[in-house]
Amino acid sequence: MNPTKAPMPHPEPAAHAHLALHPTHGPAVTATLTGPENASAREILLTHGFRDTPTGTGATMVLARIDREEPYYAARAAKDLTRNDHRTTIEPALQEEIDTEWTWGDYPMPWLTRDEIREVSAAAQEIHDDIASGRLTIHLHAHDGWTTVAVGTHEDGRHIHLHGENHLRQITGVYDTETEAVADFHRLYSVAVRPGPAPATDTEHAAAAALTATVPTLVSNSDPAAPEQAAPELVPAHAADRGNHEALLNAFLEAQGEWSKWRTWSDDTTHAVHEDLCLRVEFVHEADDRTDIGWTVAAYESPVGERLWHATATAGTPVEIMSTFLDSLASENAWGHGPTPVTEKAIAEATRPLGDAGWTHTVTGHGITLTAPGPHPAGVRFDPHIAHPHPAWSMWSGNPDRPDWAIRLSPYTPAALLQDLTFELAYTYGEATRTPPTRPKPEPASTWSIVPAPPQGPSGPARGR
Repeated sequence: MNPTKAPMPHPEPAAHAHLALHPTHGPAVTATLTGPENASAREILLTHGFRDTPTGTGATMVLARIDREEPYYAARAAKDLTRNDHRTTIEPALQEEIDTEWTWGDYPMPWLTRDEIREVSAAAQEIHDDIASGRLTIHLHAHDGWTTVAVGTHEDGRHIHLHGENHLRQITGVYDTETEAVADFHRLYSVAVRPGPAPATDTEHAAAAALTATVPTLVSNSDPAAPEQAAPELVPAHAADRGNHEALLNAFLEAQGEWSKWRTWSDDTTHAVHEDLCLRVEFVHEADDRTDIGWTVAAYESPVGERLWHATATAGTPVEIMSTFLDSLASENAWGHGPTPVTEKAIAEATRPLGDAGWTHTVTGHGITLTAPGPHPAGVRFDPHIAHPHPAWSMWSGNPDRPDWAIRLSPYTPAALLQDLTFELAYTYGEATRTPPTRPKPEPASTWSIVPAPPQGPSGPARGR
């Protein structure tokens, strides 16, 4: 009788790759490798443009490109890792970037498809990598009146002319000798010619910064040495915490089928546009400081007509107030414009919730101001001396000269929309964190450092391939 065979064990993957957005330099992507045998996974990541850190372990890698296509190439790398039996996880924030379709604003070759645009960008990325690694030496550069041009010699023996910057850089000519290439470059650009490579662009600086930045180690909430969580308390909406604006925008777009999401080429902003193109919202992802403009809203009489009214909100505006603002845009309250000129009746209608809630009404040289009662200062002001299209309505929390947040609206903003906002200020509450007593901060168990490799050429730090 044959003994019963034991089931074959399922071998664990040799390596685990964890992909995430760079914590300080989006849209760059980090890849963290764990497991005893990760050489194969590291080679796959190198193929897709990730760069090794100089620690020699290959445990942490970074993908930073000049065409802002890191999520796309990270997704391709994840598929290759999975096909080769490497367990791969993708952080939700990165997955959202992968799933988001965006378009280049004012792309100079509008006849190209999205895939063809990626081909152009990939060729430009290869040129950038060759220059950064020293494989392509730039002899001269010039400005042709529109963009940067250059002449250089590749280690494979090609002598080439280059045209354009960043994701638009292309090879425009190939010569048999360096003398011929340089002479023709002088003939074409004459007195504009300058020695060596052109200064790095802002985009190139950003990519280099992502490769040299320190990736912080996160402290687990389950760690007994982790800092205590701040205790929330209920406060008026105008004194509440900022909240998650990214999640608010995503929830708004999911709930409103008449609004579409567009991303710009730089990936720094998202545009939410109503289907009739007359209402538009711009959200700035990189508005980190509470006083930075995070939201811009505009209404137009037609897709190509005059602007009727507009508004801005700083990044520190509480999410409860911004949620009301967006909901009001989705209703009929945002269409058209208020009376021209603005009447006392319109002002009274817009601010009625504040008066009913006991806000103090004063008239000063700045106009009509209403201030909040209680320990949390806030105000709403209409300045009749400011002419359209400049903002005449202001809403803020804290010191009006240095507010914690502010919303500013042009004079002809519809009164119904203004009343939605003032009702939110008057009657809605939100949460604010109350910081607990501090205690010594524990030392992190380890940190990951990313530093540039030694330069191999005159044009900057070496780049991995």
